[in-house]
Amino acid sequence: MRVIDAEGNQLGVMATKDALAAAENSGLDLVEVAATANPPVCRIMDYGKFKYQTSKKAKDAKKKQTVIHVKEMKLRGKTEEHDFQFKVRNIKRFLGEGDKVKVSIIFKGREITHTELGMGMLKRVAEELKEVATIEAPPKLEGRNMSMMLAPVQQVQQQTPQAAQQTTKKE
Repeated sequence: MRVIDAEGNQLGVMATKDALAAAENSGLDLVEVAATANPPVCRIMDYGKFKYQTSKKAKDAKKKQTVIHVKEMKLRGKTEEHDFQFKVRNIKRFLGEGDKVKVSIIFKGREITHTELGMGMLKRVAEELKEVATIEAPPKLEGRNMSMMLAPVQQVQQQTPQAAQQTTKKE
C-alpha cells in the first residue's frame, strides 16, 4: 500500500505491517483513504480528527442542499371566481417559497363528461401564473382527476444582473 505521513509527504509503497509500525511510532493511526486505488492509499493521521472532519463536511453539504416540496392545490370544474383567485394567490405563495405545485381538477359524478371545463380552468391557472411559474407537466387526465405540475421560474432574473456585472468587469 502507498503510505502518506501526517504532514502529507509520501513515504512510498510499503507492506501493511511496516505501515502500521510507522504509524505506531508516530503515535497516530493508519487510515485507508482510497481503497480502490492501485495500490491502496493509506494515511498516517489521528482517526478521531478524521471522523470529525468528514462529519463536518457532510453537515455542511446537507446545509447547502435545498429540498423542493410538492404542494397540491385541488379545484373543481365549477369553482367560483373568488375561490379561484384565493387558490391562485396560494399557488403564487408556494411558488415564491420555491416549492413545486400540482394543480388538480377533481370531477365528481357526471362532471367527467365535461373535461373541457377542467382543461379551461388549468389553462387559466397557467395564464395567471405565467410570470412566476413554468409548466413542468402539461394537463393530463388520470381517471377522474386532471392535473398539471407547475415549477417556479428559475433564477434567470437573478443571474442576469450578475452576468451584466461580470461583462462590465471584463471590458
